[in-house]
Amino acid sequence: MFRNPLSFGTLGVDVATYLPDDLLVKMDIATMAHSLEARSPILDHVFMEFAASIPSSFKLRGLTKKYIFKRAVRDLLPAAVIDRPKMGFGVPTDRCFRRELRELAYDTLLDRRCLDRGLFRREIVRRLLDEHVSGGAEWHPHIWCLLFLELWFQRFIDR
Repeated sequence: MFRNPLSFGTLGVDVATYLPDDLLVKMDIATMAHSLEARSPILDHVFMEFAASIPSSFKLRGLTKKYIFKRAVRDLLPAAVIDRPKMGFGVPTDRCFRRELRELAYDTLLDRRCLDRGLFRREIVRRLLDEHVSGGAEWHPHIWCLLFLELWFQRFIDR
């Protein structure tokens, strides 16, 4: 690890926070769930210190990120791997609002306290929930926003 990760700007902040607190945790959970052991060789501190020393113009070329790295491994990996869009770790809220979080969403968003705020119309919220749960529509991003707005109100406004 860098001696002082924060001295490396955005990269350092990612190394000190985003990687250990988010990405590496998610990778560990995902691999352990399938009895796999994963390694991150690109996170070797010598390699990362070298990467941090490379000028930005070699890392970003037009809209191509990781330009020099992709050039270096182009003979080793198929183009489909190198050129694919970023994927990330998505939260399966679509499934969760149909299963594990279904009752929480209905109970919270159709509760009198929530509706009395006058921000949401009961019939619209009910329709979003029903259509999503039945599979007739994908309203999970909207449900997520409504639910967390209401939970924010309960936590910080309703005290």
